[in-house]
Amino acid sequence: MNNKKHYPSGFGDTSVFLPGVSIDCVVIGFDLKQLQILLLKLKEHDLWMLPGGFIRLDEDMDQAATRILEERTGIKLPYLKQFHTFGDVNRRDKTKFPEVKQIQEDDFKRLIAFIEQRFISSGYLSLVDIRSCAPTPDALSDQCTWQAAKKLPQLLYDHKEIVEKAMEQLRSRINYMPVGYSLLPEKFTMKEFQTLYEQILSRSLDRGNFQKKMLKLGFLERHEKQLTGGAHKAPYLYSFNEKRYNELVKQGIGYIS
Repeated sequence: MNNKKHYPSGFGDTSVFLPGVSIDCVVIGFDLKQLQILLLKLKEHDLWMLPGGFIRLDEDMDQAATRILEERTGIKLPYLKQFHTFGDVNRRDKTKFPEVKQIQEDDFKRLIAFIEQRFISSGYLSLVDIRSCAPTPDALSDQCTWQAAKKLPQLLYDHKEIVEKAMEQLRSRINYMPVGYSLLPEKFTMKEFQTLYEQILSRSLDRGNFQKKMLKLGFLERHEKQLTGGAHKAPYLYSFNEKRYNELVKQGIGYIS
């Protein structure tokens, strides 16, 4: 990965982009306690946004989503899925794109003129193990960091609604998305697995029932107990049987109804 900050491709020459259509990416992670959303902080301003950008005339939308995410955050993710289109006529009236002094005046004017058109945005959702990537901000941003999904800062435009829709999609499709495999580390405890489901569903689950049902599905492999060095009983570690897990995801895991 190149750590040098750079402007997104096409910056200063908006003629290479399809007008009126944009992409915003909701990247969800899990720190073993709560869900996290990857956000960019606009340079010189206390304003946060989702990684987003525009579609080139010579690329399809899925290609654009992968490129945009890599250009804005420095990471390339294998799982990006379109989940909703946002077309409210007033969706950009909530906050305006403020000036960034480092941008040359002519480039900034062209960019703002392009941005201030009405845009329909396609939302893309990605699930990622936050321990496996190191996000870096682009030249338009001061920070690219994980923020707790339940305590998000003020977001640009309608990005708060985009995050909420992505979370709704995650909850409704939890049986058909690789949530555990994508968000957990290679080895994890049953408590961490249950906490993930509780965070997604926003409700508590019975510990005994959760463990019994998950083990019955047959996609977990148990390993040696964690060595804690303390007086408490060490929990077992688990990992996914990838083949079995993927088969169940395609069918619908069926744990949550």
